[in-house]
Amino acid sequence: MAIKYKDGLMFAADCLSSYGSLMRFKNARRLYKLGESTLIGASGDMSDFQYMQEKLEELMNKERNWEDDQVVGTKSIYSLMQAMLYNRRSNINPLWNSYIVGGKDKGEFFLGYVDMYGTTFQSASVSTGLGKHYAQPIMRKALETKGEDMSEDEAREVLLQCLRVLYYRDTRSLNVYQIGKVTDGGVEISEPLHLDSDWEFGRNVRGYGL
Repeated sequence: MAIKYKDGLMFAADCLSSYGSLMRFKNARRLYKLGESTLIGASGDMSDFQYMQEKLEELMNKERNWEDDQVVGTKSIYSLMQAMLYNRRSNINPLWNSYIVGGKDKGEFFLGYVDMYGTTFQSASVSTGLGKHYAQPIMRKALETKGEDMSEDEAREVLLQCLRVLYYRDTRSLNVYQIGKVTDGGVEISEPLHLDSDWEFGRNVRGYGL
């Protein structure tokens, strides 16, 4: 999930990669820095995400080799990803991912979504997976209240609230997460952090075999 705030963009993702119903890898990195000003978040199949990373790195290396001081901007990367995903879908061989692409391009902060079908949209808040149902209402409420003038601390608290709700509600989530942000200073991605939680409310739950 990602949200715009006063000084840039903030992303959040947990570090879980499942193998079927098995919570197999708990140190997966699903936030990815590309170039100096683009941050990509991914959900879905990790091997397909790694394939996308390889293709994007090939593009960036080719551009660097030209040595013409041209930079591939966030919007161009977003358009390329949309074309790649739509092409794979059209060939009935899709990449099973949803992506959030954010960055600073030509002086403006850009935040967009693209999925395995090549569907795209841009918004001040974006989520993938179950975050579309659980996190998106929380972020929209915060934006309606504060607007894009919210501070960095306020944006972080909104995303932590979203992560906490998803951890409580989603059996395929983990309380280890990363925060990424895009500001005028560039792209930063935190090391894995642990989310605080409180399960005392479970004492009052009845039913479901308890």
